[in-house]
Amino acid sequence: MDEQKIVEKFFERNEEAIMDLKRLYNTYCLYIAENILYDKEEAEECLNDALLAAWNSIPPNKPKNLKTYLGKLIREIAIDRWRRNNAQKRTAVGKIHSLDELEEMVGESKVEEEIEDTELSNNISEFLRTLQDTERNIFVRRYWYCDSIDKICERYGFSKGKVVMMLRRTREKLADHLKKEGLLK
Repeated sequence: MDEQKIVEKFFERNEEAIMDLKRLYNTYCLYIAENILYDKEEAEECLNDALLAAWNSIPPNKPKNLKTYLGKLIREIAIDRWRRNNAQKRTAVGKIHSLDELEEMVGESKVEEEIEDTELSNNISEFLRTLQDTERNIFVRRYWYCDSIDKICERYGFSKGKVVMMLRRTREKLADHLKKEGLLK
């Protein structure tokens, strides 16, 4: 089913929109949530929460890219759930390792809040378009899908050292790009 037709169903308040959305992006959303939570049941609960959030936010929002919109919702919900589940634990103090890597570059502010900023988001997208396919795909797998380093190595057939170095260099290039744009100090 076409994304625009699903969005139209949301605007008509047709409940079929939720099932269409789930049918279309179930695997995609569960993949993101499971990479954050490492728990299939919790990931499924996050998917239901994301579908409800989509129902409650469309309208008034009219996303141009429904997949990205839903991906952002599921990611935020899964990160919040992960933080809630790990708030009492001493390890990781409510952070997800891949986001820690970006926070080192961006600074003290929360990466999720910064990424929501349209100007920063547009600049990151612009930067990603300048990268070679493999470099861009590895960066996106790590920081959007929250794939582990091991999962990325397996997917691309690279050593752990190569992937870690590639991600570090890409973060450094991104930091330079954002500094030139006046978005980082």
